[in-house]
Amino acid sequence: GPKRVRLEEMRERHSLQDRVDMLGAVPHAEVQSVLVTGHIFLNSSLTEAFCIAILEAASCGLLTVSTRVGGVPEVLPEDMIVLAEPDPGDMVRAISRAIHLLPQIDPQAMHNRMKKLYSWHDVAKRTEIVYDCARRCCLDQESVLERLPRYLCCGTWAGKLFCVVMIIDFLLWKLLQLWQGDGDIEIVPEVDVAMR
Repeated sequence: GPKRVRLEEMRERHSLQDRVDMLGAVPHAEVQSVLVTGHIFLNSSLTEAFCIAILEAASCGLLTVSTRVGGVPEVLPEDMIVLAEPDPGDMVRAISRAIHLLPQIDPQAMHNRMKKLYSWHDVAKRTEIVYDCARRCCLDQESVLERLPRYLCCGTWAGKLFCVVMIIDFLLWKLLQLWQGDGDIEIVPEVDVAMR
């Protein structure tokens, strides 16, 4: 990425050329073979909703050190991840803790646990539940005025911001309806498909 030159300069300044490899983009098919060469996976994101790379690393038997941001603390059980604040000093301390934990880590046992923790079938079922819930909420068809008090309850400033955004969205929607009405849009028929 754009910071590669600075990282290479830092590697040279600290004489780490023989200990740090700069791989760049790794093709998806080769990710597993790269991950199994390590012991600790470091994720230093400043924002992250759900990090699939952490799951891939744990599936390869790596202990994860990650910043405590977004949904990351919920991705893995506490004994499979060492969390740190998004601060360089705290990250260094977390890596030191992880190094001391390494003798207790069994990569094969970690891989077997990961197989039981996550499955795409389970994720798809949960996603479908969320979408069904959202669809049912939309069917209630509350007016904008009925929804605004709920947005106001989201916090002193956030609630007001949400209300402003909601009003702007509503006005934009009405403007688009004037430009091209709903009658021109083909309605998708309801399909009830049971998942197997």
